[in-house]
Amino acid sequence: MSCSVLSGTPPNDYPVRMRNAAAAVLVFVGGFIIMVLEIIGARFLAKDFGSSFHVWVSQIGVVLVALALGYYLGGALADRWWRLSCLAVLLVPAGLSLFHIPDCAGWLLEATILRHPAEQPIPPLWQKLDPVLGSAVVFLLPCVVLAMLSPYMIRLATRSLAQVGRSSGAIIGASTVGSIAGDFVSGFVLIDHMRVSNIFRVMEVLTMLLGLLCVWWDRWLVAEAPQLSNSCSG
Repeated sequence: MSCSVLSGTPPNDYPVRMRNAAAAVLVFVGGFIIMVLEIIGARFLAKDFGSSFHVWVSQIGVVLVALALGYYLGGALADRWWRLSCLAVLLVPAGLSLFHIPDCAGWLLEATILRHPAEQPIPPLWQKLDPVLGSAVVFLLPCVVLAMLSPYMIRLATRSLAQVGRSSGAIIGASTVGSIAGDFVSGFVLIDHMRVSNIFRVMEVLTMLLGLLCVWWDRWLVAEAPQLSNSCSG
């Protein structure tokens, strides 16, 4: 069986390498931001929920849910609207939400706690679930948007059906390396030298920068990316 996987003239190597490098940069920064939000977010939640094991479980779990949702939604969006500018429409509001976390998230977390009667102890189940709710309210949506980058970039970096594995592996690898960098930088550098509120604002700037890069690179990346054909003949 033979399948037609490309339409048009195959691009030369230089534009392909540049397109793949740009895609790798975007997912690297996205993975970096997600991991910083995960690590610093647990520190942020600790002031309201304590630094117990349940807080870390909640933060990790919410970020994993965000990744799953972002991968699915990003893949669906990439198949329907094959333009990076669509991501910019989501990344800019996500960045703005990160900027306002230090000022606005506090009352949301307090509302999560104060909904319990003051004269009664918080039930053990809610002692475990309240950090989940607090983390989801603050961090779920920004992390979902950032996770959408990877499937989008896989769609743009894939030259043919025969290279889907290679392209997806490279993109996921770049995103994971970004997360590794975010883990060590947030744990060994940012926590020691910056206030938590300022860290969120730096992440806001990086997220907004991703949105601007999506707009800037939109026509170039889409123009250089080949069209995949779904037709097969046996």
